[in-house]
Amino acid sequence: MAFTVTPRGAGVRFAIHVQPRSKRPGIDGLHGDALRVRVQAPPVEGAANEAVVAVIAAALGVPARAVHIAAGQSGRQKLVDVDGVDAAAALSRLLAT
Repeated sequence: MAFTVTPRGAGVRFAIHVQPRSKRPGIDGLHGDALRVRVQAPPVEGAANEAVVAVIAAALGVPARAVHIAAGQSGRQKLVDVDGVDAAAALSRLLAT
């Protein structure tokens, strides 16, 4: 299975794999069928989730309020919804970083 960005309403949805406590934050290719997102924050009290939102918002050029974790709040595998971007643009921006 390959990484896909699915249109959803006024935005998109895609799967991510989070690597907390990383030395360098950012998007780091693929992990199976999910986008690998590295964050420096530990997975404690939502700190890693907040960092994930910031990394994805910066990569897609949208405000942080447009990024929502739809599923996987407490795990490394998450589904993310992003408003205000289309699937083709999101895919090219995410894989270009």
